[in-house]
Amino acid sequence: MKNIRILIAEDNELSRDNLSELLRSYGYEVKGVGDGRQAMDVFIDGKFDLVITDLKMPHVDGLHLLKFVKEVNPESIVIMITGYGTVNSAVEAMKLGAFDYITKPLKDDIVKLTIDRALSFAKLKEENITLKDHLKKKYDFGKIIGFSDNMRKVFDNIEKVASSDSTVVIYGESGTGKELVARAIHFNSDRRSFPLVPVNCGAIPEELLESELFGHEKGAFTGAIKSRVGRFELAQGGTIFLDEIGDMSPALQVKVLRVIQEKQFERIGGVKTINADVRIICATNQDLEKAVEEKRFREDLFYRINVIPITLPPLRDRKMDIPVLVNHFLQKFNKLKKKNVKGLTPEAANYMMRYSWPGNVRELENLIEMLVVMREDGMIKVDDLPPKILSVGKGKSEVLSVTDIPEDGIEYNGVVDQFEKDLLLKALEKTGGVKNRAAKLLNLNRTTFVEKLKRFNIS
Repeated sequence: MKNIRILIAEDNELSRDNLSELLRSYGYEVKGVGDGRQAMDVFIDGKFDLVITDLKMPHVDGLHLLKFVKEVNPESIVIMITGYGTVNSAVEAMKLGAFDYITKPLKDDIVKLTIDRALSFAKLKEENITLKDHLKKKYDFGKIIGFSDNMRKVFDNIEKVASSDSTVVIYGESGTGKELVARAIHFNSDRRSFPLVPVNCGAIPEELLESELFGHEKGAFTGAIKSRVGRFELAQGGTIFLDEIGDMSPALQVKVLRVIQEKQFERIGGVKTINADVRIICATNQDLEKAVEEKRFREDLFYRINVIPITLPPLRDRKMDIPVLVNHFLQKFNKLKKKNVKGLTPEAANYMMRYSWPGNVRELENLIEMLVVMREDGMIKVDDLPPKILSVGKGKSEVLSVTDIPEDGIEYNGVVDQFEKDLLLKALEKTGGVKNRAAKLLNLNRTTFVEKLKRFNIS
């Protein structure tokens, strides 16, 4: 763990020394200076994780120091120290980018709590920036949304298999996003400059699927009035995605097996052998091992395609991702439908978290689209939800439960933020939007309450 470096700008020597001693006792590396001008020089020369500055100082005050620090490094975390008479100025400082303020006389526990929050915020921000840069530069997983541990495992698997040319089978229920995973694998592979060609083996009639896959020559069968290129040829150099391969007939399974083994095929009615330089990614919502046992799927084909299995969890097994998905789909459909729906009330979120989502992410996406269409703005309430969601009954919110942590764990900061946001919204709802009364309900002063509303973009 790296040493945390903190710069303190405080013109009162006794206060500066006491604060420095306190922070050193917590294990921080501290540099104290007596005015804002000196702080500017020190800040440029040294790398500091956090700046704590008094608001009122001679020569260069705390606000000017704050602006300077933010100009040099917009990601810097700054905490203001203020007396009771200058709280309004501290609030102004927060508008300019300060993380928070602490009032004199300083209390050790408040100082420690504020610094811990600031450093946690900085760490989370750094992790998010690093993750975004990593995904953007190397592994753009597109529309796959998820932060739960089992989805992180999926991302890790995508990253590992993308660079290989091995055959992949993606297992998952309908609506879990199997084609999105196939696309992520393809577009992060060396074949990304060539086509990704999807084929839904369960949606095309059996008598047409062979021609769809391998193409045909003119006159090969009744109605074949001209030659046709099949999907394997279209995918030459790239990837073919065989969705719902478990629905493929045994006769076609033999032909796909030959393509995998020999890298060759012929069009229907043709005599010319065509080389197949194609990576094969399959997907199914079935248990292929069971299908093999029941003689519905060829064992030799199973072992050929099941080189790298990737399993997508159903939404009911990654409910910690639901708030993130809801927010993603709200942004998407607000933009598409030109609406301004802000989110879910805590009660509505409770029902959403308790529902089992048999249609998985696709069902959630369709529901959010419908809810956005039916509302102009404001919050989605329980009365807006369809009967199938309400049928689960009202119970303890899984978002806010601290006694029922899923096996795959939780995203602590996200859950805490959601809990705090829900409390703010609930207080506003109970008081008809009157902020003073809502703040009193939560035992917060009005200034703190308003700043929290701004933080969560609650108008």
